[in-house]
Amino acid sequence: MESCMHGNEGEQENKGEKRFMNKLIKGYPVVIKIPIQWGEMDAFQHVNNVVYFRYFENARLAYFEKFDGIEFMTRKGVGPILAATSCRFKTPLTYPDTVLVATKVTSIEKDRFTMDYRVVSTKNQKVAAEADCVIVTFNYRENKKVPVSEELRRLIMEIENTAI
Repeated sequence: MESCMHGNEGEQENKGEKRFMNKLIKGYPVVIKIPIQWGEMDAFQHVNNVVYFRYFENARLAYFEKFDGIEFMTRKGVGPILAATSCRFKTPLTYPDTVLVATKVTSIEKDRFTMDYRVVSTKNQKVAAEADCVIVTFNYRENKKVPVSEELRRLIMEIENTAI
């Protein structure tokens, strides 16, 4: 974020903005920054709803990268598969802007876990959308869902324990 202020006054404003933005993503261990592209807007001059699901996908992948999920999947033959997702749109996004997309795991069940997402506009400093998804653990070699392993539970909990 840029500021028109100079010297200490501008630095204090930036620190205040950062603290406010940190409150909006508090409790989320994985946060990515994505600049909005002009082509993501639709005929109604706001970011199209489909784009938000791409943001969630990018955040989900960043989460899995935290525990080297691709290597885990290759080694075990077991990985995540998206079972369901939903989104609640709060305020429209427009170009130019940069969003923070935050994600966390909110529950782990026998063969699945739930992830929550929050999209925050840095320009407007407010939550633009909140979403969740259900991820099933899937054995790609045997083509069937399988229980969440203890190793995966541990890796998820390690990530969750890093939340700000």
